[in-house]
Parts: sequence; C-alpha cells; structure tokens
Amino acid sequence: MSSENEFLLKSVHEEFAKRMEEEDNRQNHRITKLELAIESISSIATSVERLATNMEHMVREQARQGENLSNQSERISKLESRDGEMWRKVVSHIIISAISIIIGYFACKFGLQ
Repeated sequence: MSSENEFLLKSVHEEFAKRMEEEDNRQNHRITKLELAIESISSIATSVERLATNMEHMVREQARQGENLSNQSERISKLESRDGEMWRKVVSHIIISAISIIIGYFACKFGLQ
C-alpha cells in the first residue's frame, strides 16, 4: 500500500473539517476570555500602583503633619509657660508691694520714719 493511493472519503474530510472549525471556535473563545482577563489584571495592577503612590504620599503627609503637630505643641508649651511666668511675676510684685506697704505702715505707726 502506497500513500499515493490512499484517499479520504468526503464525509470523513467534512467531519474532520467540522471538528477543526469547532476547535478553532473553542480556541478563539478561550483566547477572547484570556484577553479580557489580561485587561482586567492590567487594570487592577494600574489601580494598585496608583494606590501605592497615594499611600506613599499619605505617609509623607502624615509625617509632615506629625512634625507640624510637634512644633505646635512646643510653641503652645512655650506660650503657656510664658503666661505662667508673667503671672508669677505679677503675683510676686503684688506680694512684695503688699509686704512693703505693711512694713511701711508699721514703720510709720511705730515712728521709724
């Protein structure tokens, strides 16, 4: 038997062609699904990249705000202590003045002028 004398029946060929066409359609359908999945994954990757960039900016901003808050806390402490120091000076002067007046009064009363 030589291969030159072998022929396929038309029905066998048509069945083979039909199966090949079905396989092509199935493969095309799978390729389309894969392309859609790749587009979705690409979109997700882009979103994650943007999210990471935004998170990085937020971390920097939080650090900056933390520094600002620390600076403000120091400034508030200085202002509060300054008011306290001023109040202590005023009270001290009032007490010294009151003591001086009392001593002066007794000095006048007992004739120590």
